[in-house]
Amino acid sequence: MYSFNNDYSEGAHPDIMEALMRTNMEQTGGYSLDTYTEEAIHNMKNLINCQNADIHLLVGGTQTNLTALSAFLRPHHAIIAASTAHIAVHETGAIEATGHKVIIHPTDDGKLNVNHIRECYEAHTDEHMVKPKLVYISNPTELGTIYSKAELEEISCYCKENQLFLYLDGARMASALTAIGNDIALSDYAKYTDAFYIGGTKSGALFGEALVICNDNLKEDFRYHIKQKGGMLAKGRLLAIQFNTLFTNHLYETLGEHSNKMAYKLKEGITSLGYRFLVDSQTNQQFPIFPNNVIIQLEKEFLFSFQAKIDENHSAIRLVTSWATREDKVEKFIEVLRNCK
Repeated sequence: MYSFNNDYSEGAHPDIMEALMRTNMEQTGGYSLDTYTEEAIHNMKNLINCQNADIHLLVGGTQTNLTALSAFLRPHHAIIAASTAHIAVHETGAIEATGHKVIIHPTDDGKLNVNHIRECYEAHTDEHMVKPKLVYISNPTELGTIYSKAELEEISCYCKENQLFLYLDGARMASALTAIGNDIALSDYAKYTDAFYIGGTKSGALFGEALVICNDNLKEDFRYHIKQKGGMLAKGRLLAIQFNTLFTNHLYETLGEHSNKMAYKLKEGITSLGYRFLVDSQTNQQFPIFPNNVIIQLEKEFLFSFQAKIDENHSAIRLVTSWATREDKVEKFIEVLRNCK
């Protein structure tokens, strides 16, 4: 059984494992107060072209979203997000558990636009309702689609005009940065958002996300919030060493490119056999629609997840490629699909 179930089935890129082993017996300060963390933060500030940013290294995506959003908002504040947003669907109500309502808007492609945001914002009119204060987007989205620079700028402008914070989840940012048609650079995220994070766990790291806070009003006492939420890793240097490695010799982009290349190969092969897709994804998540009997046959050799019921006889599945996906296994999937009756 070969897995197309997620992009974190493998451990970590060999360069990261080598770096962790090479530094394993060193003694450093704890809680991200070490020279490796200083180096990682310095390097990332240069990459995003924002020396004024505060950067914090955390272990996982849900932990990062929970810590950041609960710190940024007052008790009566709410978040606007797409109906497919990770915080709305796959984080066990972590945000709501902190007392913040997530206002969702349905979208066909996983992307929020200004009209969606305006509709949610203007529907909340007074103190008898929660007050929308933050817009949550991800790039790529949960459906693998990406924002253009113009779309990001338009959302950013609307948020600034209406005193809304803009927060971007970058769990799969390596895939977005290297997607066909992408025109957003790392520095654009710092320019157009109040905070965002650079994903490591789904991009070749053993674990780790780098939260970047650009808005000065959101920075105060943030390490207190990390500690209170259980996110302050005693061996913080383990996070920093991984990010230092990912951003050496363009490894981060190389791994994103590979995950996309394998996804495009899957997409091309599936399309050539006459099948259609739930959405036109530009990144490493693909959502083909198959007859249910074909899915049953594919399940004998591959792991993947169910995405949506299309009708009584057809369903969409999710295929996810990673930095480590083997090309021969992609070719095997297409071969098996070709032979399905």
